[in-house]
Amino acid sequence: MAWNEPGNSGDRDPWGDRDGNGPPDLDEVVKNLQKKVSGMFGGGKGGGTPTGGNAAGIPGGVLVGGLLVALVIWALTGFFRVSEGQQGVVLRFGAFQSIAEPGLHWRIPSPIERVEVVDRGQLRAVEIGYRENSRTGQTGLVPRESLMLTQDENIIDIKFAVQYRIADAKDYLFNIRDPENTLLQASESAIRQQVGQTDMDSILSVNRQQVSVAVLQTIQEILNTYQSGLIVTSVNMQDAQPPEQVQAAFDDAVKAREDKQRLINEAEAYRNEVLPRASGEAARILAEANAYQASLVANARGVADRFTSLREVYEQAPNVTRQRLYIETMEAVLSANRKVMIEGDAGNNMLYLPLDQLIKDSGKAKNISLPQSHNSQTSMPTTGSRTIRSSRESR
Repeated sequence: MAWNEPGNSGDRDPWGDRDGNGPPDLDEVVKNLQKKVSGMFGGGKGGGTPTGGNAAGIPGGVLVGGLLVALVIWALTGFFRVSEGQQGVVLRFGAFQSIAEPGLHWRIPSPIERVEVVDRGQLRAVEIGYRENSRTGQTGLVPRESLMLTQDENIIDIKFAVQYRIADAKDYLFNIRDPENTLLQASESAIRQQVGQTDMDSILSVNRQQVSVAVLQTIQEILNTYQSGLIVTSVNMQDAQPPEQVQAAFDDAVKAREDKQRLINEAEAYRNEVLPRASGEAARILAEANAYQASLVANARGVADRFTSLREVYEQAPNVTRQRLYIETMEAVLSANRKVMIEGDAGNNMLYLPLDQLIKDSGKAKNISLPQSHNSQTSMPTTGSRTIRSSRESR
């Protein structure tokens, strides 16, 4: 009853009929609560059971305290921590509820809610064509996965390692039943597709990196279609070779290809050595030809200019010019002749001496090279009564 309710004379309080004007006793409130809880568990209903107890004789206060402690402990079990690089997926009765980022969180304790922690930072890998034993370190071959058909209808033994990590924890847990097996099958399918579109020689030699990149893109497209929550970080071609049955023949073919390339390289080196030298020689010959042409043209012009000058002089004094030309011509002709005429004192007898042969023999005997003069008269010193004249003087 409220204090201001009509009919309240002031000797009654809202907690019931009791004497005194103070607040209700706390012990009575606790005792009433214990009675209600004991009644819920069968206490306080006759049979000689004391008030405030249960059928087992446990006091109601102890039972309530135990329930409160259990409730607190149960509530404390709801705290959980997500480490860096991880995601916590909170499930309520098995259904998705929320995503917990790294840090300390609380959820309704089990069995109502539970947490699936997914490590997003961990780098995982699947092998195609082989399996590596982490304990022994040995590698086992899987021919069913590694043998593939190329575009040029050759069989190749190829092995890949696909590295991936989890991008979305919710999709990873709920959209695919077996994510790793799904990734394995998608990777094998993508590799077979790309290998089937590429020649064998191209895979073994120049296009290894291009094949890996194309396989990665195809795998990621398949995983995105499935909404798998996975992201492929790298695709590495571990090994690619012909099957073991034809390995020897393939090695011979590879050796022949290498020899061919070696010979091509040697030929190109020889060409690079010869072509510059030939180009330089051609340039030198061309330069000499141009110089010779310029020399001939200049000489011809000089001769023409000299003839023109001589013609002008000849027109002024024909006889003198004619005689001078004759003398100069005979001087030039006889100066180049090695014959020597010797005239005696007593008569007109002329003695011819092969002086050129004497000079040559003397030079060979004494290993002395005698100087030869051009445009000058060959003469010998006068001895006794003999004189040496030139052919022009004898005339």
